[in-house]
Amino acid sequence: MQFTAAQIAVLVNGKVDGNADIAVASFGKIEEAQQGQLAFLANPKYDDFLYTTKASIIIVNDTQEFKQPITATLIKVPDAYSAFATLLDKYQQIQQQQLTGIQQPVYIDATAKIGDNVYIGAFVYVGKNVVVGDGTKIYPSTFIGDNVTIAQHTILHPGVKIYHDCIIGSNVTIHAGSVIGADGFGFAPQADGSLKKVPQIGNVLIEDNVEIGSNTCIDRATIGSTIIKTGAKLDNLLQIAHNVEVGNNTVIAAQTGVSGSTKIGNNVMIGGQAGLAGHLIIGNGAKINAQTGVGKAVKPGTSVTGTPFDEFSKYMRNQAFVRSLPQMEKRLKELEALVKELRKK
Repeated sequence: MQFTAAQIAVLVNGKVDGNADIAVASFGKIEEAQQGQLAFLANPKYDDFLYTTKASIIIVNDTQEFKQPITATLIKVPDAYSAFATLLDKYQQIQQQQLTGIQQPVYIDATAKIGDNVYIGAFVYVGKNVVVGDGTKIYPSTFIGDNVTIAQHTILHPGVKIYHDCIIGSNVTIHAGSVIGADGFGFAPQADGSLKKVPQIGNVLIEDNVEIGSNTCIDRATIGSTIIKTGAKLDNLLQIAHNVEVGNNTVIAAQTGVSGSTKIGNNVMIGGQAGLAGHLIIGNGAKINAQTGVGKAVKPGTSVTGTPFDEFSKYMRNQAFVRSLPQMEKRLKELEALVKELRKK
């Protein structure tokens, strides 16, 4: 499958500088790309590769400055990184549109409703009263429990497990090995020291345009729904506990754990290996740095770090103070020695 520079420029709303008829069939990193490949430049650290790359087409920012002539055809756009992401998305959509049909062996319950242009890979299980929307792709070895609803153009990668009664929106991507709707971690301590399981009778609701990385676990609610709202992006290896809410366009990096009933606002950014206690409110636009321990509410727009956490600027000042402690200790000992000497006199 080949595309000309002119066709690519239309897809990314760019302007061609060079041969508009030159075609590419694949992608390459600017430092490694060969003839017939498309590359992009967004990071100034890679500027020098503009003059050595063998790529046929390069997407660049329209503000890019050049020190010498470029042999490749350029497509100039306001934001090269976003344009390249758009192009990759279009390319992926074209590939996925070609993937349709039901492979064998599979199990699809007679009560399930399967939409048009759906792909269902081998060894998939589809339970009772499941609804699968048009254009959805379900890759091999995926499990879909009873009464699950999956809207249009969603992608479930190999080995995804969706428990009963969960609801998945449109244009959702769930990567391999993730588990949606397993029981929340609820146990009631008993007088004899044993733990009695609290039944988890809710579900998980994942709204539209959400992406969930590999091996992430999102627990079903005790009552009601665990909710991942529109546009949220969750990395690999996350634990999202029962009755958590993740707001619109919030991003959470790998190995973060969110305890039960915590509500995370819109446009929040959470770094890797952060830990959030339960029943907290994380305000809209908050930023939680990697490995931060969050034990109380975070105000909207606040940037926090550390364990226990503090506001980022204050935390950094404290860290600077801590680094100066050895020097301060030395000065203190000198002052003590001087005071002792003065007392003798």
